Amino acid sequence: MKLSDFDFDLPEDLIATRPARPRTASRLLVATPDTLTDAHVGDLTSWLRPGDRLILNDTKVIPGRLFGTRTRPGQAPGEGVANIEVTLLSPDGQGQWHAMAKPLRKLKEGDVIAFSDALSAEFLGRDDDQAVLRFNLVGDAFDVAIAEAGKMPLPPYIAAKRAADDQDNEDYQTVFARNTGAVAAPTASLHFDADLLSKIEAMGVDLTHVTLHVGAGTFLPVKVDDVSKHKMHAEWGEVSQTAADEINATLAAGGRVIPVGTTALRLIESAAVAKGQIAPWTGETDIFITPGFEFSITDGLMTNFHLPKSTLMMLVSALMGTERMRDVYTHAIAEKYRFFSYGDSSLLLPKGA
Repeated sequence: MKLSDFDFDLPEDLIATRPARPRTASRLLVATPDTLTDAHVGDLTSWLRPGDRLILNDTKVIPGRLFGTRTRPGQAPGEGVANIEVTLLSPDGQGQWHAMAKPLRKLKEGDVIAFSDALSAEFLGRDDDQAVLRFNLVGDAFDVAIAEAGKMPLPPYIAAKRAADDQDNEDYQTVFARNTGAVAAPTASLHFDADLLSKIEAMGVDLTHVTLHVGAGTFLPVKVDDVSKHKMHAEWGEVSQTAADEINATLAAGGRVIPVGTTALRLIESAAVAKGQIAPWTGETDIFITPGFEFSITDGLMTNFHLPKSTLMMLVSALMGTERMRDVYTHAIAEKYRFFSYGDSSLLLPKGA
C-alpha cells in the first residue's frame, strides 16, 4: 500500500470551522456496500436496530493550549522573559507532561513558565522535539487552574483559520465527557445530544462507555510513502469489566456493535481476544488499522470525514474497502458535506443496513 492510495482533492471551503446547531442537524451519509443515502444525524434511529450497541468514548478534552511567560531563576525581574506557547500532549500522572512548546529553542532546563497566578510549569528538558514540563499543581487543583488559563486545542486546520474562543469550550466537548485526559475530541460523538441518546435507548439500542484519551498525534501526518513503515502514536485507553461484559452479551445475542468514532473502534479492537469476544483492557494502544485488517468486534462505524492520506482514511478503507471509500468521499464532496472535526458525519455499514 502506498500513501497515495488514500489521497483525494478536498475543496478548502468544505472544511468546517464551526459545528452545525443543534448538534443533530449535521448531515449523515449512510454507506453500505451497495447504497449511499443522504440523511441527518437526527435520523440515526432509522438505521439502528433493537439489540444493537453503540460504543461511546467518554474521554474529556482538557483546554490544553496555554500561553505563558518564561522566567529564569536567579535573574533580575524583567530579565530572561519570553512569551511561550504550549500545547499539552500526554501526562505521566505525576504532574509531568510532554508538550509542544513554541519557541522550544528559548527554553533551558530550570526555566519556569507562568500561565496564570495559579498555574506554572518548570521546563525539565527535551524529548526529541517535545518539551517535558512539571506543573506546580496536580489533580483537581490542576483541572481548575487549566480550565481558567487554557484554551481548547483546536485541530491545526481550524486553528489556522480562527482562534479558539469560549464557544469552543462547549462545542469541542461531547455531552457525555467525564474522564479527563484528551487533547483532541472524539469528534463523531460531538453530534449527539441528550435527546438523541434518549431516543436511541428508547428503541432498544444499548450504550456502552469506554475511554480512550485522544492525543495530538491523531493530527500528525504520515510521512512515509510505504504505509507499512508508519509508526502510530500511542494513546491510553480502558475497557472496563462492565463494558466488556455488555459488548460480549450483544455479540452473543447477534446484535451489532457500532463504535461512534475511530477512537472507540481502535480501543475495542485492541481489547479483542478472539473473533466476537472482548476482554477488559487498560493500557496504551498504538494499533494501526489498514486494509486487510480482520475486525473482531466492529460491525459498523459512525465517523466524521477525514483528512487525505491520514491513518483514519486507512482505517475506514479497511472497514469498507478502499474503492468503496473512494465512492463515499466522491459523493460527499459532490454533495458538499462538511469535513473534519466540526463537520458532518457518516455511518459505515460494511454488512449492509
